Amino acid sequence: MKERVSMVFVEYGQIDVRDGAFVVIDKTGVRTHIPVGSVACLMLEPGTRVSHRAAHLAATVGCLLIWVGEAGVRLYASGQPGGARSDRLLYQAKLALDDKARLAVVRKMYELRFGEAPPERRSVDQLRGIEGARVRKIYKTIAKRYGVEWKGRKYDPKTWGSGDMPNRCVSAATACLYGISEAAILAAGYAPAIGFVHTGKPLSFVYDIADIYKFETVVPVAFQVAARAPANPEREVRQACRDVFRESKLLSRIIPGIEDVLAAGGLKPPKAHEEAVPVAIPNEKGLGDAGHRH
Repeated sequence: MKERVSMVFVEYGQIDVRDGAFVVIDKTGVRTHIPVGSVACLMLEPGTRVSHRAAHLAATVGCLLIWVGEAGVRLYASGQPGGARSDRLLYQAKLALDDKARLAVVRKMYELRFGEAPPERRSVDQLRGIEGARVRKIYKTIAKRYGVEWKGRKYDPKTWGSGDMPNRCVSAATACLYGISEAAILAAGYAPAIGFVHTGKPLSFVYDIADIYKFETVVPVAFQVAARAPANPEREVRQACRDVFRESKLLSRIIPGIEDVLAAGGLKPPKAHEEAVPVAIPNEKGLGDAGHRH
């Protein structure tokens, strides 16, 4: 996972396997090759069709397919790259169901996110409230740094164009972070739905893990792009997110971060896989514009 390209967005094309290669075919028949074995996730936007052979190949090589709405914000469905392990799922579930262990995990997430230990003798709900207040303050601070007028986190995914520029940029940026976080969680063998701070949603654990890295990576990127008010902010946000993921080596940090967070719960973790399959993977720079719509 740590050596992979973070993400590729695809819109208006047929994804298929031709001559053993994973390709996107546009309406004129032009093929664009995608090194699917070295990509963490493919974000499939409206107008994209995927063949059975392509879905099979993506699952075989461990690339997550995510079907999203306009600008990548609404998640419709996602594939399964094949990393699930019953021992890790049970370990994660035990931590989430044990009140003491869950609180310890949440406290560790808070510490990693804000760089300091949370207040003592606080429940999960109380920590969630404290976290919400701090998050609102951080949004304001970062917006001010880049000279962006911030009216709060508001957007309606059903009417994407109605949101203001900063919110559109933040939504596009966090969608990128959620995509690679889900890919990492699945690759490590855990369940996206079993969360600790967030609960009751299909991607609760994705939101938990992504939130740890959000304000050091994608949120500054979003406000930086919003300050320029470009004609196509979503595309610029994606390119900037791809760059910051590479520069911060985020894909190499997420899985160890997950293990560190869960270890705080105090339960014995499952043993890691003994075997490893070496794969020759090109450098991310070799892909070119991963934010480009094929």
